[in-house]
Amino acid sequence: MKRLLLAVVGVLALAASTAIAADMPGGRPMPMPRTPTYVPFFTWNGFYVGLNAGYAFGQSEWTDKGTQATTGNFDVSGGMFGGTAGYNVQFGGWVFGLEGDLGWASVKGATTNCFTTCETKNEWLGTLRARSGYAFDRFLPYVTGGFAFGGVRGSVLGFGSFSETQTGWSAGAGIEYAFVDNWTAKIEYLYADLGKATCNAACSGGNPFDVNYTTSIVRGGINYKF
Repeated sequence: MKRLLLAVVGVLALAASTAIAADMPGGRPMPMPRTPTYVPFFTWNGFYVGLNAGYAFGQSEWTDKGTQATTGNFDVSGGMFGGTAGYNVQFGGWVFGLEGDLGWASVKGATTNCFTTCETKNEWLGTLRARSGYAFDRFLPYVTGGFAFGGVRGSVLGFGSFSETQTGWSAGAGIEYAFVDNWTAKIEYLYADLGKATCNAACSGGNPFDVNYTTSIVRGGINYKF
């Protein structure tokens, strides 16, 4: 009789435990884990082309090569517009590249602090520069520097004029932002020094002159990255 009672109690206990386990949350199938969403990291690698435009302001000085008399520095200013091409490589957050630009310019100024009126004009300007910066995803602050070249024209009222292609250097800094994956916008400052041009005797009507030209450039640009 005892054995029968023990068997009945065991069966009832097993049935009760099975029912409780079925009602517990742990008894339900676990949901499938969600697949993580992949957000691609923006990269600055690659070739790009674009347009730039801005304003330049600087100084010029004419110095008589015979007497060393000088006009002193006088202001030059005007607009600029051109094209840009470059290539970037990225290592972690660091971005290194090479950029070139070439464009039209109308940066000019004149002084009467010579025996007549002397004018200096920059008619076109180009640069070839290295760039380096640290990217904060789509923001890229950078510094830049390299080679500058441009057309410098000078004239002496009542006498003559000259036009020379000058070479020098350029340096500056800027910030670029990728507003979509293939399009970026930038604003930058550049300083350019095109050295000394020469207004010869035919230009000046007397002793030749050294003509210095330096300028600061503030410009914006938009680039398409391939």
